[in-house]
Amino acid sequence: MRAIVVRVPGGPESVCVGDVPKPEPAPHELLIAVAAAGVSRADAMQRAGRYPPPPGASPILGLEAAGTIAAIGSAVTQWRVGDRVCALCNGGGYAEFVAVAAGQVLPIPAGWTDVEAATLPENMFTVYDNVFRRARLRTGETFLVHGGTSGIGTTAIMLARAFGARAFATAGGPRKVAACERLGAERAFDYRAVDFVRAVVDATGGAGVDVILDPVGGDYIPRDVAALALDGRVAVIGTMRGTTAELDLGKLLQRRATVLGSSLRPRTDAQKAAIAAELLATVWPLLPKRDPIAPLVDSTFPLERTADAHRRLEASEHVGKIVLTV
Repeated sequence: MRAIVVRVPGGPESVCVGDVPKPEPAPHELLIAVAAAGVSRADAMQRAGRYPPPPGASPILGLEAAGTIAAIGSAVTQWRVGDRVCALCNGGGYAEFVAVAAGQVLPIPAGWTDVEAATLPENMFTVYDNVFRRARLRTGETFLVHGGTSGIGTTAIMLARAFGARAFATAGGPRKVAACERLGAERAFDYRAVDFVRAVVDATGGAGVDVILDPVGGDYIPRDVAALALDGRVAVIGTMRGTTAELDLGKLLQRRATVLGSSLRPRTDAQKAAIAAELLATVWPLLPKRDPIAPLVDSTFPLERTADAHRRLEASEHVGKIVLTV
C-alpha cells in the first residue's frame, strides 16, 4: 500500500510516498480504508525526530483518519465492514489503510464528509479530555485557549460554547482574532499586540478565567496562573515555548490554582476507549446540527503533497484543520 515514509528525520522535504506492507487487524482492531487524514503538530514533531511513536505503534505518521471499515478483527462485534468511521490512531494514518483499536473508532456524523470527519478525532479527544474531564470546565464558567485558530483551538472554542461556557482565545494577528470571534469566542486577544493576562482579567471584570487550555508551555505557565480566577485550572498539553517554567508558588497558592499536564498518545487503548465512549454520548449527538460545532477545514492536500501540508502547518497561517486526502 502507499504510505508516507520519512527518509531521515528533518524538515518537510524529508517525507515521500513509499510502498509499505498493508497492516492486518489484530483481534481487537479494525482495518480502515483511509479517505482522509488530519495533520497535526505531533506529526510534524515525529517527522523531525522529536516525538517518537510509543512501543508497538506504527512508525508511519498520522494520528487521525476517516474512511470505511475494510476488515474486522476476530474479537470485534460492534462494527461491520463498510461502516463509515473516523478514528484516533496510535500512528499510521498517512496511508491507504490503518489498523486501529476498535475502542478508538467513532461513526462519521450524519452529513459530514470524510474530509470533515478527519478533523475530529485528535482535536475532540484532546480537548474533551483536558478541558472537561481533567480541568472540569462547567456551564457558566469562563475559558481561555491559546492558539485559538489551530485545530485544537477552534475545537476548544466551539466545545466550550456548546456546553455553556464563556470562551476567550489568544491568536496571532487581527485576521486570526476575527476568526476566533466568528467561531464563538466572546473576545480574542492578539498576543503580539497586547498582554493577554491584563486583557483576560479586564474582560472578566477583574475575576480571571476558570480554565485555560495551554498548548504553548514555557514562559506562558506563570502568565496563565496570573490570568486565573480563584480555584482556576490550567491544562498544559504542549511545549512550543519550552519544557521548563518558573512558577511563583505564592501566586499559585493565593489562587488555589491547579496546573495539570497530560499527553494523549502514550495512553492505553482502554483509556482512549473511555474518552471515545464519553464523546459518543455527549458530543456526537450535537455534530449533525453543525452548530455550534461545525467542521473547519483550512485546506486539503493529496497524500503526495504531504510536505506542502506540513509547510503550511509550520507556517502557522492556517485557521482550522489541514487534511490529507488519500
